[in-house]
This record gives sequence, C-alpha cells and structure tokens, in this order.
Amino acid sequence: MRRVHGLATYGRSIAAGSSTSLATVAAAMPNLLVRSAMLSTTSSGSGPQFLSRRMADYFGLSGTSVAAGVVGTMFFSVAASSVAQEVHAKELPKFSPKDVVLYQYEACPFCNKVKAFLDYYSIPYKVVEVNPMSKKEIKWSEYKKVPILTIDGEQMVDSSEIITDLFKRTHPEGTCADAEEEAKWRKWVDGHLVHVLSPNIYRNASEALESFDYITSHGNFSFTERLVAKYAGATAMYFVSKKLKKKYNITDERASLYEAAETWVDALKGRDYLGGSRPNLADLAVFGVLRPIRYLKSGKDMVEHTRIGEWYTRMEGAVGEPMRINA
Repeated sequence: MRRVHGLATYGRSIAAGSSTSLATVAAAMPNLLVRSAMLSTTSSGSGPQFLSRRMADYFGLSGTSVAAGVVGTMFFSVAASSVAQEVHAKELPKFSPKDVVLYQYEACPFCNKVKAFLDYYSIPYKVVEVNPMSKKEIKWSEYKKVPILTIDGEQMVDSSEIITDLFKRTHPEGTCADAEEEAKWRKWVDGHLVHVLSPNIYRNASEALESFDYITSHGNFSFTERLVAKYAGATAMYFVSKKLKKKYNITDERASLYEAAETWVDALKGRDYLGGSRPNLADLAVFGVLRPIRYLKSGKDMVEHTRIGEWYTRMEGAVGEPMRINA
C-alpha cells in the first residue's frame, strides 16, 4: 500500500491553526530572495529573475513568466488500494525494454501522467529527479523540459506523445475500441481539467503552503533552495492562481473542480472506466493528474462533494503499485 508520507498530518496541522499568513510569508520574501540571488547564479541568470524562470520551468510552463502558464502544477504520488484491487484490470506489458528512464520533477502533472501509464502496464522504470535550478541532469538533451523518457537510449518527449507512442508499442495490434472518445477526453484533461487545479491548490495561504511543503521535500533542492521555493513559491502561486481564475473565468474554485469531477463521472455513462471493463488512456490521464491532489485538502473536498470517489478507488486498484526501480 502506498502512503502519503506525512501529508495528511501536515494538512491537519495547518487546518488546526497555523499562524503563517500571506503577510508573514511576503515579509520574509526579500531575505529569501537575496539568499537565492547569492546561490543561484549561473550562465543563464541569477537571483529572483532566475528563480522565477526556473520555477516556471519546474511548473511545466512555456516562457520565463510564472504567470504565463502555471496551469495544473504541483502534483505528487498518493496511496493505492488493496492488492486484490490491483490485480483486477491490470494489464501485462506487451514489450520488454531493457532500460527505461524518466527524467522528471516529482510534482509535475505531465510526468505523473507518464508514470500512471508505466505503472498500469507494469513497465519498470528508473527515475532521475531534475534539479529545476540547474537542470544539470538533462544537459545532454536539446529538449529542456520534462518529462523526458528514454527507452534503451531512445529519447521521447512531451507527455501526450510519449503515452501515444508507448501505447502503440504495447498494443501493436491497433488502437482501442473507441479511439475518438478516448482522444476527446485526453484533450479535455490537458485543455480543461488542469486549468481548474491551480486555483484550488493555491486557494489560500494554508493550502499553498501544504502543496509547497511536499514539493520542496521531494524535489531536487538544496536546503536554501527549498526554503526559498517553499515560502516565496507559495506566496507567488497564491497570487498567480488569482490571475488564472480570471483568465479561465473561474468564479468559484471549488465549484469549478466539482463540476470537472462530475463531468468526468457523467462521461463514464455508468461504466467502471471510460474504456469499459479496463482503463483506457483517458482514464489514465485523468487519474495521473488527479492522483497528486487526492490527499490534499482540495482533493479530499472533491471526493467528499462529488461522485468521483468510486472511480478513483477503482483506478488506484487497477494502476497498482509503482513500477519505479532504484537507479
């Protein structure tokens, strides 16, 4: 059984009465950013501007502005259900590569989509955590974003393209029974679902700090980078989430999340999965981006106030234990 590694306890401590406020965090930012400027100098920049660019990259954005596209970020792995559930609907791999390596940020939603596919199809993979400041782990690649997946030395990029390519390798006989429906909902995940997540994850100070505590604990950060990223990042993302609300015409964060969850359940039309008796690529995509928030406050609220919980539990069992192996 996978565990949330302290997130529930941390969330409860925040809800119980954390004295941390946005004003307090904002007041601490100058000193934090000064430290960042001292430690983050590279050939491509330094200080707060450099940190902002690297944060934007870490969050899976294009360009150098954090506000340009923080959509659907800060995700992480969460608990699975029983072994008995895991066996049900589990598919065995149709090909056996010798060496699969995922270059990732632990919290990246697009990286988590790829991991959901690899886990479901029981494809063992190694993980290389990329330092979002230096990106030294992917200096060898001309592609400077994550995820990057290598299969026996062959580089693959872009989460949706990676998954499509992997599906062809695991299913040489052809596509799924309803490829059009599957494609529609995969696009919905990237074009809509991820957009409602950031305003929910960073809805207030405590929820923003809850998210960044996990990110900085599991990412490839130095002590000082962790401190800067946690407090400066949580503060920045709180305000960015407000801009995203306006950009995507979101008036009520939770209502938009609940509506998206209900839209997905309606799409199932009474089926266990969109794919019928087994998950298809759309099921795995939705699960992949929701899995990281499941045990945050936003994810708990979503399950409590919508019908998505039963499907999510089935997906936990179907996807099963992570196939990640030590590098």
